[in-house]
Amino acid sequence: MLPPEIASQYSLSTSTSFPFPSATQSNSETQKTLVNRWSINKGRIQQGTNNVAFVPDPFPNYQLPSSSSPPSPSGPVLQVTYAKGGSSSSGSGIQFYSLWNSTSDAFRTALLTYEVAFDSTFDWVKGGKLPGLRGGPDPNACDGGSTSDGTCFSTRIMWRKLGDGEAYAYILTPNNLCSDQRVRCNEDFGISLDRGAFTFQAGQWNRINLLVQLNSDPHIANGQIQVFYNDVLAITQQNLQFRRTSDLTVGGMFFSTFYGGSDASWAPSNTTHAYFRNVQLWGGSSASNLTGQRVNGASAISSPSPLLAGLILLMMYFLRWLA
Repeated sequence: MLPPEIASQYSLSTSTSFPFPSATQSNSETQKTLVNRWSINKGRIQQGTNNVAFVPDPFPNYQLPSSSSPPSPSGPVLQVTYAKGGSSSSGSGIQFYSLWNSTSDAFRTALLTYEVAFDSTFDWVKGGKLPGLRGGPDPNACDGGSTSDGTCFSTRIMWRKLGDGEAYAYILTPNNLCSDQRVRCNEDFGISLDRGAFTFQAGQWNRINLLVQLNSDPHIANGQIQVFYNDVLAITQQNLQFRRTSDLTVGGMFFSTFYGGSDASWAPSNTTHAYFRNVQLWGGSSASNLTGQRVNGASAISSPSPLLAGLILLMMYFLRWLA
């Protein structure tokens, strides 16, 4: 299903296209374009400022499988560099939070669409992150081990070994969500949804459409994630709880792409690149209208509260003193 068709189906009446320059740009020029024209939170790129540039399309003649018309001329595309031996958001790729550039109602359903290409010799290693959607004003919340308590969320795409794709989310896990065979939960990090539901191809363009619908009531798990790969529905995960407060909405695009994971076992053996073009956001004010269960035993994949963490630390010191 093409992005306009998805937007129509879910009544996403507002959209924005992220501007690309008409000519290639150096790293410093690219940074200025992103900061000034992509509505980046707090006016700065969080990490990886030196890893981006607008470059010529490396695959200008590639036609997506869902397209029936010849490839149209492509202008510069956004190149992200992943350095040899680099992993995590601080050592690889780039990360920033682009807030929705609109003054209309808050968005409770959103669609992010983009095309991504990888070098022909791209080394998949164990996996890495790709852009997605997030909610909550803090650009450092609900990712990288800073987990969800229902006041924030993030939903990104990941590539895994050999290019296997999945949705990767920092959300609550109520009603035995982790017992679903399509869901892989990690107590310290996010959850993997439908790993291997599709497979990225190197040396060509791949289109991603990521739809997020928030749960309609903070106490009802009826949210959903859908992922379309090359315009074919690959992932549908329902019965989700993104929020415990009605104040939480979809804030915008979480442009987060890097190798990892956080240790060297995720890192590529050579410097490599991914490329992005045709980046768009669509939004609507209505949340999910799906049937869902009332939240029972909702839990966050989270760290202990500060008080509990302090008590644990005190106990550790006490036991060490006894020894």
